[in-house]
Amino acid sequence: MSVSSYPMHVDAHLDTGLSRWLWLVKWVLVIPHYIVLAFLWVAFLALSVAAFVAILFTGRYPRTIFEFNVGVLRWSWRVAYYAYGALGTDRYPPFTLHEVPDYPAHLSVDYPEHLSRGLVLVKWWLLAIPHYLIVAIFVVCGVYWTTEAAGGDGQVQWGGGLIGLLVLVAGVMLLFTGRYPRALFDFILGLNRWVLRVAAYAGLMTDEYPPFRFDAGPDEPGHHVAARSSGGVPPAAGAGPAPSSAPLPSAAPGATPPPAPQQGWTTGRIIALSLGILLTLVALGTGIGGATLAVADATMRDDDGFLTSGTQPVATQTYAIASDHVELHAETPGFLPEGLLGDAKVTATSDAGPVFVGVASSADVEAWLEGVPYAVATRLPMNGDEATYRVVDGTAVPGDPAGEDFWVEQAAGPGEQSLTWSLEDGTWTIVVMNADASRGVVADVEAGVTVPGLSWVIAILLSIALISLVIAILLLVAALYRPRPVSSGPPPGGSW
Repeated sequence: MSVSSYPMHVDAHLDTGLSRWLWLVKWVLVIPHYIVLAFLWVAFLALSVAAFVAILFTGRYPRTIFEFNVGVLRWSWRVAYYAYGALGTDRYPPFTLHEVPDYPAHLSVDYPEHLSRGLVLVKWWLLAIPHYLIVAIFVVCGVYWTTEAAGGDGQVQWGGGLIGLLVLVAGVMLLFTGRYPRALFDFILGLNRWVLRVAAYAGLMTDEYPPFRFDAGPDEPGHHVAARSSGGVPPAAGAGPAPSSAPLPSAAPGATPPPAPQQGWTTGRIIALSLGILLTLVALGTGIGGATLAVADATMRDDDGFLTSGTQPVATQTYAIASDHVELHAETPGFLPEGLLGDAKVTATSDAGPVFVGVASSADVEAWLEGVPYAVATRLPMNGDEATYRVVDGTAVPGDPAGEDFWVEQAAGPGEQSLTWSLEDGTWTIVVMNADASRGVVADVEAGVTVPGLSWVIAILLSIALISLVIAILLLVAALYRPRPVSSGPPPGGSW
């Protein structure tokens, strides 16, 4: 591969008269760009998946998707060049995917007519690993230094990567001297060029492996911005057709030529694409949620209609096992159907002797167990894994739990014991004990709840998923579809 033949081209020139202090506030100024780019990069990733499938089956990168993804890289590079990827200009970046000839930062990628269908399976993750390690140093990994002195720790950390560190140095020198060192600028441009080449390769835009070569300076070797008019860069907005050597017919007097159709990624197409991908994600999320609830509703109900968890074994050498505080807001919000929540059920089973299970206000339980050693279950995975506890120390002995009147619901006896209570607002605690209030509680616990309005929730979620998917498809088709240009030729039987 020759020095100038890599299909991605990154160029920039350093503006003169840069402000000494503007770089200190650019992080605020570029917030609108960061918000837009967040949506554009979601679209970039989603369309890269579509391009992956297209390349795998056809060997071609869809041209419309290619132009959009290159535009996202171009937009990101302009923002990085303005902000903390280079600080090379004080001119605010334009909000466009297209090339802007008079902006000081440029990026383009030569469109590949054919891509390897086999290479697409491995190049973006396996083959690019060496470059990922290098790019991590440039962009993510920083300096970490620590020392221990006088019994204390001292450390210096930097997490912005080599590019961020060098740009910070450039900013400080600009602040105090008013000058951006040219050698430092050239070095930073080389680092950014390396990162962007890897981004294009990982984005499936080329099969040519990024060179392990540091091309510093504003222009790539053998490549200049002025010579890029024929390099596949879309024309600037409003640009007319290229001049032709063939004579053109003269227009009729007073005739107004028809406006040229708007090409490329317009603002409307970008918005349609972003909304389409966003609604696709909404459809995916609500669809999975609704399907999961439907499966749970069909498979996890017991004979009494309770949606139940798995059985969780619990054990402690103290007098009782109490749940962590359970805060309930049982009133159904106005936008949800009435009766969404119903009753709750707790079942405790013990082979060691009679067992007690009760539910009461957390304040009443804590007052009754004050001074008594008991365990608070901080984690009940309900899948058979071991529970975790927080032990409360004490020396007192509890009384007969069944004889207390503060329990909202309770059950006691040998074997399986279940209680059911209607959910109410408040903070509640569930307690499992031996019925005789002795030490050493061993039991299996299962919890369940009725959700009368669950069928409504499932229907709403699946409806949202379906409607979002239909709208998303329409938006994506409108954004990605580009009609074939109609060729104009001489009328039949005549000439121009």
